Amino acid sequence: MKIRTVLAAVAVAGAFSVTAIAISGVLSKEPVPPAIAEATLWTPNPLAPPRITETNSVRPTLAQADIAFEFRPRPLLTVSPADTSLPSIEPPLVTWSREIASGEMLDAVLSDAGLDASDRAEIALAIGTEYDLRRLRPGHIITVVSTTDDNPRRVELAVEDGVRIEAVFGEQLAARVLDPDPELVTFAGEAVIESSIFAALNTADIPARFAVDLAQMLGGTVDFRRDLAGGETMRLLWREARDGNKRIGQPELAFAALDIDGSVYEIVWPNDGSGQATIYVDGEVLRVFAQPVEGARLSSVFGRRTHPVYGNVRMHTGVDFAAARGTPVQATAPGRVSFIGRRGGYGRVVEIAHGSDTLTRYAHLSAVPDGLTQGQRVMAGDMIGRVGATGTATGPNLHYEVLVDGRPTDPLSDDRLAEAAEREADDTAALERLREARSLLAERLASEFAQTTTERL
Repeated sequence: MKIRTVLAAVAVAGAFSVTAIAISGVLSKEPVPPAIAEATLWTPNPLAPPRITETNSVRPTLAQADIAFEFRPRPLLTVSPADTSLPSIEPPLVTWSREIASGEMLDAVLSDAGLDASDRAEIALAIGTEYDLRRLRPGHIITVVSTTDDNPRRVELAVEDGVRIEAVFGEQLAARVLDPDPELVTFAGEAVIESSIFAALNTADIPARFAVDLAQMLGGTVDFRRDLAGGETMRLLWREARDGNKRIGQPELAFAALDIDGSVYEIVWPNDGSGQATIYVDGEVLRVFAQPVEGARLSSVFGRRTHPVYGNVRMHTGVDFAAARGTPVQATAPGRVSFIGRRGGYGRVVEIAHGSDTLTRYAHLSAVPDGLTQGQRVMAGDMIGRVGATGTATGPNLHYEVLVDGRPTDPLSDDRLAEAAEREADDTAALERLREARSLLAERLASEFAQTTTERL
C-alpha cells in the first residue's frame, strides 16, 4: 500500500516538471523571422533520370552538374601482320665443282654432282642455247650450287678466256653468258740462258710457253743446240688480259731480243691479232713470219717418231700445234691457194703455193672460211681455216707442212717462206715498230726494276 502511494507521487511530480520546462522554453524564445520561416518550407525538385548517349560525344567537364560515367575497356596492344611475320631464311647452299675430263659429256658431270635426270635435261637445254656443248673439252669447269636437299639453284660452265655460261633456277630456268671485261697489261722480263730457253724462262718467272714462239720464229735462223754456249741474255715484252688479279686466256709476246754470239736477234709481234711477226738482225729486217696458230703449243716436231695412232715408227713430215677446236689457222706467208678439200689421213686440208717450188699444207681442219676459194691470193696472217681433228688424229690440232719441190722439209728451219715474206715487207714501217718496241721494253724493265728494289727495301 505504501509502495503504490510512493510511485504515484513520483509520477505526478515528473509530469509536473516536464510541463513546467516546456512552458518555460516556449515563453523564453523570440519569434522566428518570416524569411527563415519561408526557407524552412522549401523542398528540392525531384531528380531527372540519367540520359545514356549513343554517339561519340565529348565527355562533360568536371564543372558540369550532370556527370555520366561510361566504362570503356582499354584495348590490348595490337601488332600489324608486317611486324609479326618472321624474316625469310635462305636455306644453306652447297657448292660442288670440278673439271671436265677427256671425252666426258655434260650429263655425266651433272650426274656426278647428284642432280636427277629431269634437272640435268633442263640444264643441258638451257646451257646449250648459249654454248655449243660439242665444244666441251678437258679443262672446262662445271660448278653446281644447290641446297642441302639437292635442289639446284645455279649451274655454271666456265670455258676458255674467262667466259662463263650460267643457268639460274627461278620461276623459269634462264641461261646467260658472262663475258669478262679484262684489262690489257704489259709486262717485261729478262732471263739468262744457261741450259735451255725453256729453263731460263721458267727460272725468271716468265711464261715458259714463250720458248715455243721463239723456236718458231728463229728456228730457221738460229740453231739453238749449237749456237747457245750459255750466258746469253733474253729480254721479253708480253701482254696479258687481266680481270683483277686473274689472268684471262694465254699471254702473248709483243717483243723479244736475244743476244747470240755478238748479234742481236729481235722479233716484234703486232697488236692487231694477225700473228704476223717481223724478225730483225742487228736492227735490220730479216723476214716476216706469221704463226699458223696464234699462241698454240708445239706438240710434235719434224722427223721420225712413233705414230700416236698406228704405234709404229714413221716419218713425221711436218709439225703439230695442239689447240682448241675452232681456233683460227693463219697463212704463214703470202701465196695463192692451190687446193681446198680432203686428203686421206690429213682430213680437211688447205694448201698454199708460195712461188713455183714451195707449198704449205694445213691439215686436220674443222672448217674453211666460206669466202676462201682455190686460186685466191692470201697474205701472211690471213685466216684460211680452223683447228679440228678430221682425218687420222688423236685430238684437235693443226698439222703444218712445208714442201719444197714436193719433198717435206722442217717448217722451223726452211728459209724459202722467209724469202716470200720478205718481198712483202715494208722496211720503213717495220723499223718504226722496232723503235717503239725497244722504247717500251726499256720503260717497262726500268719500272719492274724500281718496283723490285722498293719491295726489297
